[in-house]
Amino acid sequence: MSAPPRYKLFGVYVSQTVFEALETHLHEEAGVVDLETYFDSTADSVPEGDPGGDVTATLVTDIVENFAPLYDDAAFDAAGDVDPNSFVLTHLAAPPQTVANARERFQAAATIQETDQREVHTAILAAHFDTDP
Repeated sequence: MSAPPRYKLFGVYVSQTVFEALETHLHEEAGVVDLETYFDSTADSVPEGDPGGDVTATLVTDIVENFAPLYDDAAFDAAGDVDPNSFVLTHLAAPPQTVANARERFQAAATIQETDQREVHTAILAAHFDTDP
């Protein structure tokens, strides 16, 4: 018997404002009450069918598919103004190939913007949620 399909977990650093938008989204879409503790940070995957995993998989897939327009809309300068000590690490789940594609796009954006992943994660997710970084 084969193991059920699983989503891969990966971490993103976001501003408190973006974290709150993400937390609200997961609460509304999947009933996630506490995003900080929802995904076990020591695990590397969650089963497909997990409500939070399904919602974040859809979110990450949407971000990967729409990365170019999100990049164009991203407020990288504003993300650069976020206090470096205030970024929050949170975990998202998605199919393994989608995670690889997301990481590749985030890294390319960080290289182009000559900044770090925290600012890129924040700017892109803020653009997705149409909120300030």
